[in-house]
Amino acid sequence: MDVVAAFRDVGTYRGAAEICGVDPKTVKRKVLAHEAGMLSEQRAVRAPVLKKTDVARDVVAQRVEKTNAKVTAKRLLVEARAVGYVGSARNFRRLVAEEKKQWRSTNGRQRRRRCGRPVTCSSSTTQA
Repeated sequence: MDVVAAFRDVGTYRGAAEICGVDPKTVKRKVLAHEAGMLSEQRAVRAPVLKKTDVARDVVAQRVEKTNAKVTAKRLLVEARAVGYVGSARNFRRLVAEEKKQWRSTNGRQRRRRCGRPVTCSSSTTQA
């Protein structure tokens, strides 16, 4: 619900804040701005903020795909610096972890089939 409309319905800052889930100071600020004619009905759309890791995101995604999420951030950092990444190693590790998590969610984990007895396993080479 709109903050100003909630204030009109209830009549108090605290009541409107409880309905809208905001602080009473926020309600007061918006109501006063609305009365002064400074609050527009439509909120301005903000431009997306670019992150330092966006430069290397494609390189990381390609290497994660190529290595089946086995590559480490330590090895990728050299390539990312060559592409133009200037952020910290810690943020880069977070980027690699995020890309690996995304890759694993779409591709799943690879598991080996469980053998009932070691003698009947096809991979067992020592049979007595």
